[in-house]
Amino acid sequence: MTRYIIIVGGVISGIGKGITTASIGKILKEYGYSVTAIKIDPYLNYDAGTLRPTEHGEVWVTDDGGEIDQDLGNYERFLDQDIPRKNNLTSGQVYKTVIEQERKGKFLGKTVQFIPHIPDEIKKRIRDAGNGYDFCLIEIGGTIGDYENIPFLFAVKSLERDIGKNNIIYVLVTYLPVPSNIGEMKTKPTQQAIRMLGENGIFPNFILCRSKTPLDSVRKEKIEKYANISPGSVISEPDVDTIYRVPVDLEENSLGIKILKEFGIAKEKQQILHEWKKLVSAIEFPQKKIKIALIGKYVKIGAYDLKDAYISVNEALKSAGAALNAKVEITLICSKSFEASNTGILSQYDGIIIPGGFGCSGVEGKLNAIEFARKNSKPFLGLCLGMQLAVIEFARNVCSMEKANSTEIDPYTEYPVIDILPDQEKLINNSDYGATMRLGAYAADLKPGSKVLSLYQKTKRLDQDKKRIQILTGQKSFRLGKLETENVILERHRHRYEVNPEFAEEIEKKGLVFSGAHTRNDSKKLMEFIEIPEHPFFIATQSHPEFKSRFESPSPLFYGFLEACIHAQSKQNL
Repeated sequence: MTRYIIIVGGVISGIGKGITTASIGKILKEYGYSVTAIKIDPYLNYDAGTLRPTEHGEVWVTDDGGEIDQDLGNYERFLDQDIPRKNNLTSGQVYKTVIEQERKGKFLGKTVQFIPHIPDEIKKRIRDAGNGYDFCLIEIGGTIGDYENIPFLFAVKSLERDIGKNNIIYVLVTYLPVPSNIGEMKTKPTQQAIRMLGENGIFPNFILCRSKTPLDSVRKEKIEKYANISPGSVISEPDVDTIYRVPVDLEENSLGIKILKEFGIAKEKQQILHEWKKLVSAIEFPQKKIKIALIGKYVKIGAYDLKDAYISVNEALKSAGAALNAKVEITLICSKSFEASNTGILSQYDGIIIPGGFGCSGVEGKLNAIEFARKNSKPFLGLCLGMQLAVIEFARNVCSMEKANSTEIDPYTEYPVIDILPDQEKLINNSDYGATMRLGAYAADLKPGSKVLSLYQKTKRLDQDKKRIQILTGQKSFRLGKLETENVILERHRHRYEVNPEFAEEIEKKGLVFSGAHTRNDSKKLMEFIEIPEHPFFIATQSHPEFKSRFESPSPLFYGFLEACIHAQSKQNL
C-alpha cells in the first residue's frame, strides 16, 4: 500500500515547502523506496500555463506536456525522475471535472455538493498519482488559514479515514520571524498555525521550523509542548547558502529515520547521500568562480527583484557548476538596458544566456547582446526565444537580411526567419491559449560531428534518452516524429514559433549550422539546435533543456556552456 506524507505551510507563503518536500523525497528514495510527489495549487486556474512569470514565477513543463507549478521542478531535480502532469492538482481542475460529470449525468440525479463530491474527486486524483509507489508526498500550496486550502485539507483528512492513520503523516513547515525592533525569535505565529491546522482535525507529526538562524532549545521545547508532540519532532530548518544542503541537514537531524518510525518501517540503508554531499561541497567550497549574465525581461515586480521567473535556468547553471567544481554567480540583467547598444558591460562576464520569453518587449536589447557574444567570442547559450533571436541576429548581420524578424514581433517583416506554425495560428485566432503551445518532450536528431551531439555523448544523455525513446516508440507517440538517425535526444518545449525552413539553407551557407531537428510525421522539419562551429561556444536550442537538468545529472548544454566559460577564463588569465 502507498503511504502518504502531507506537507502544509504555516505563517507565510514561499518559505520552502517545495524544497522540504523534495528533500524528504530524496532521503526516502536514497533509503531504497519508490517515491513520487504531488503539488496541490488551490487557485482556480486550470493549470499554470496562462499565468505570467511575474504573477506566479516560472511555468514548469513536464515530459507529457503539462504546464505546472515550479515546485515540480524541484521534485524532479532532487528525485532525478520524471513526474507527470497529473501530479499537479488545482481547484480549477477539480471543480471543472465535477461540473462536467454533473452535466453528463454521471451522478445519476443526485444532488451535487461540496461534500462529498469535491473531496472525493481530490482523493481520486491523489490516489491515482500515488498508485504503485511506496511513498507519495503531497504538498498543499498556500498557507494554513487560507480559505482555498479547506477542500484539500478536508480531503486528506478523509483519505486518512479511508486508509488508516498508520498510512499517513503530516508535516507542518512554518516560519519563525525575528522582528528587528525586538531581536527575538517569536513562536506565536507558529502556535497560531498549529491551532488553525487543528481546526481541520489535523495534528502534525513533525514541525519543521524555517528561520534565518537555527532554532534554540527554549523555543523548540515551547513548540513541542504547544503542539503536544514528542521531543525530536520539532526540527530546525534555517536558511542555507544552497537549497541542495537541505536533504543533508534533514538527514543529520534523522528526519528520514523518524518518518519511517512513524510508519512502523525499519530503515533499509545505513548511509546515504554520498555523491550528493560531494556536489554540495563543490558548491560551498568551489575551486573556480564563473560570472554569467542572464539577460531577460522578467526582472522586477514592483520594488522587488524576481527570483523565480528563471529558476530552472539558475538551478541548471548551479548543477553544472557543481559538476565542474565551480561557483556560478548569476546576474539577472534587464534586456531593455541594451537597446541603445551599450553592451560593453558584458565584457566583464564569462558567458551570456538569453532565456525564453514571449512578446516584443526588450527584444532589440537581447539582439544586441547576442551580436556582442558572437563578435567577441563570448560563450553564448540561447534557450527557446534565445535561439529564435540568435537566428534573427545572424540573418540581419551576416546574411544581409536587413530587418529580419519573427512574425511574433513584426508580422510584416520582409524576412520572416521565425514564423508561427499554421496549426498554432488557428488556435490563436480562436483565442485558445491554454495548453495549446508545442508542449512537452519532443525528439530531435542530432547532426554527426556537431558540438551539440558531442555534449550529449560526453554527458551520457544520449544513452539515457534512448531508453525513454524505446518506451515512446512502443506507445507510437507523435512526439517522436520520424527518427532519421541513431543520435536522438529528448528535450521539453513550450513555444508557438519556429525557424522558418524557407530561410534555413541560405542561413546555413553563411556558417550558422542547424545541428538538430525534429522531423514531424508530415515530414516537415522543425529546427531544434543551432551552433557556430568556429566560435568557442555559440549554441542555442528551441527547447528548454533546463527542465531536464538534475542536480546529479546536469544538462549537457549547460555543462558544455560552463566548461567553455572556464576554458575562456583560463585563456584570458594566461
